Amino acid sequence: MSKETIEMLVEGGNAKPGPTTAPKFSQFKINMGELFNKINQETKEYKGMNVPVKVIIDTDTKEYTIKVGVPPVSSLIKKELGLDKIGSSGSKKDAAAKESGGDKKSKKKEEEKQVKENQPTQTGEKKIVGNLTIEQCIKIAKMKQSGLLSKNLKNAVKEIVGSCVSMPITVDGKPPKQVLKEIDQGLYDSKIQ
Repeated sequence: MSKETIEMLVEGGNAKPGPTTAPKFSQFKINMGELFNKINQETKEYKGMNVPVKVIIDTDTKEYTIKVGVPPVSSLIKKELGLDKIGSSGSKKDAAAKESGGDKKSKKKEEEKQVKENQPTQTGEKKIVGNLTIEQCIKIAKMKQSGLLSKNLKNAVKEIVGSCVSMPITVDGKPPKQVLKEIDQGLYDSKIQ
């Protein structure tokens, strides 16, 4: 009884067989329509986010099990803030309104504008696109804790806040590096338990 594991990164609730996945599954004679319907059912709560999925196939019986992982920290942060992508300056509703009108050229110009807006200014500062509360960071840390290297919740929260350093996001209205120092000083110990 040998098992084969196929790992994929799919869009939650919208997984489709592609040119790299179809040949892998077809060699095991698995019904891809049924498989991807099951994957979509199991990942629908992460709609719009990239989700790691493992499909473990028993090569003898052709039966399979699906294991859904937790999306990357950056995707969870964007979901908490209601952003489509970090380059955008508005919510999903704003992005949908922009997409409904206009042609490809105007969309491309808008994307270029968003990228330029997010570039460091002369002083080296990026335009801040969102603010996470420490409670939101704790929530994300609890969701990801099993996949993080941290041994306790405090360190897991520090990893989440650390992810915000590379993104144009503040935590409780402060730069993430400052919040990391405050966590080390114990200022958030009452909230992180």
